[in-house]
Amino acid sequence: MAKFSTVYVFMKCIEVILKNEGGLVDHPQDPGGLTNMGIAKKSYPDLDIKNLTRNEAIEIYHKDYWNKMNLLGIHDENLVLQIFDMGVNAGIRTAIKMIQRIVEAEADGYIGPETTGLINSYPNYSSSMQSAIVQEYISERKKYYFDLARRKPELQVFLSGWLNRIDDTHF
Repeated sequence: MAKFSTVYVFMKCIEVILKNEGGLVDHPQDPGGLTNMGIAKKSYPDLDIKNLTRNEAIEIYHKDYWNKMNLLGIHDENLVLQIFDMGVNAGIRTAIKMIQRIVEAEADGYIGPETTGLINSYPNYSSSMQSAIVQEYISERKKYYFDLARRKPELQVFLSGWLNRIDDTHF
């Protein structure tokens, strides 16, 4: 049963990730350069980005993001999605350190049993449909992007897109 749920959660998340990433883009101010479905030529120089298939993108996200992030022990699927999406957009270690600071785990950028336990035992009361931890993570994501745009004014052009992405990251 665990194998099924692993595939199920990943497939739910990847649909949102692919929607958030969009198609072929070559924005002159994007440090990643040419991207397709969020896969950047800068990160994958030997890959034919223009002709990247959906299945190839999914394989890359599974191998290079999902597996490395170790999110499966986290019970809140909405939180898993938020962390995964942040990892894709801002880097795996950045995304993980963000949740680790929230739950007061050692912010080493790796999810192990201690981090997972702290996440799963985090108080989950909230007045809305989202758990408290998801709300906090979303708030931290927004702070991160505001700070990034402040520190690197050339990236301000992407700020509204980043904020919209966060708002659109849900099942």
